[in-house]
Amino acid sequence: MKTYKFLDLAEVNAPVMDAIAEATARVVRSGCYIGGPEVAEFEKMLADATGTAHAVAVSNGLDALRLIFRAYIELGIMEPGDEVIVPANTYIASILAVTDNGLVPVLVEPNPDTLNLDTSRIEAAVTPRTRAILTVHLYGRTCHDAEMERVAHTYGLKIIEDNAQAIGATDKAGRPTGSLGDAAGFSFYPTKNIGALGDAGAVTTDDAELAATVRALANYGSDRQYHNIYKGLNCRFDPIQAAVLKVKLPMLAAETARRKALAAVYEARITNPAVGKPLYTDDGDMVWHQYVVRVANRDEFRQYLADNGVQTAVHYPTAPHHQPCMADYACLSLPISEKIAREVVSLPVSACTSPDDAAEIAEIINAYKPND
Repeated sequence: MKTYKFLDLAEVNAPVMDAIAEATARVVRSGCYIGGPEVAEFEKMLADATGTAHAVAVSNGLDALRLIFRAYIELGIMEPGDEVIVPANTYIASILAVTDNGLVPVLVEPNPDTLNLDTSRIEAAVTPRTRAILTVHLYGRTCHDAEMERVAHTYGLKIIEDNAQAIGATDKAGRPTGSLGDAAGFSFYPTKNIGALGDAGAVTTDDAELAATVRALANYGSDRQYHNIYKGLNCRFDPIQAAVLKVKLPMLAAETARRKALAAVYEARITNPAVGKPLYTDDGDMVWHQYVVRVANRDEFRQYLADNGVQTAVHYPTAPHHQPCMADYACLSLPISEKIAREVVSLPVSACTSPDDAAEIAEIINAYKPND
């Protein structure tokens, strides 16, 4: 029986292994293992790719978001106890970045079609303590629109993008994610559309003061050697990861096009009414980090696919307010997020999957009959 892999990172990276080997060897030969020109060059590439004035490479995606909020606190723009509007349907890291800084997440339900923050619900969640909107471009779909901008402008709120999953996406006006708000956090975790060989992240912004504050905070709070202006952290970026990402970032357009082609096959070929397909668009606002369907009998459906050689994943099986670390929020009623968490299934959409594979997976899905 044929196996349809969900993801095999060795296979994903195989076509560029020679270039990666050369890049990492260059770093080793340089003798510069923290910071240095490799990191600076990658930051310049990322800033250019997102159309932002500043990119600061940091240790991972969570730290990127944590540092943004911490920087706003150091700059006097926020203080512990302030509120941040966060989508209720997201990965827990989005919320941890808020709570780690003593800020209060205010969970707002998603749009059931896009699975992203429902921007029509934001204004009702604003209070006198609200300071920011953390928008998450979940699964690779841009979450930013005129209504979000209107609310932010009306109430003087910062817009911070969790862009861990949507590098290369744009809004309807063609502006890249990472440049849509006041600051953005990126993840280059190995499974992302552009992934490193370990943890890696970055912050992008047009705000020079914010960028300088993030950079200092990430390096023990120092603005120069042995001069610490903040009680900072060690969130520095590895130059080996910078060298790897310098190889892979120029491949972003091709990677996005390939994922769009797979999504188009799924959209055209999956016809089973028991399987809810994601909102389809071939515009720039979706880069298909995940292709997520919704099925009422998820465990049964996944077992059926596994029995037919199709590997799947679930992103994410538990709504954040039901996580043990969020016990204070367990009493909330967030039925849309809870239903989404019960139903989502991610289908193969990586470089391990060909368009022919996607067509065959669609045929397998169409033959699925739920046990009522």
